[in-house]
Amino acid sequence: MIKKLVARVRGKVQGVGYRFFVQHQAALLGLKGVARNQLDGSVEVILEGEEEKLRKILRLLHIGPPLSRVISVEHSFHEASGEFIDIEVE
Repeated sequence: MIKKLVARVRGKVQGVGYRFFVQHQAALLGLKGVARNQLDGSVEVILEGEEEKLRKILRLLHIGPPLSRVISVEHSFHEASGEFIDIEVE
């Protein structure tokens, strides 16, 4: 079943390649969506795809790339909207 994952990642996640890590991992899993920096220093991740694959990337969001330090990942699942055609970094 196709779902949407909305996550807010906090910690040392800006300026360390976190969004590009998300982009790469999402592309490998065939997910579509966006990863974008927020003014409060967090990264917002919105992805759509098969629920099993979203759960896989959710585990990866807790790890991040080598230079990052993830403190928390708040997330929720929703019905997919089909608004994304690729995985983008903003």
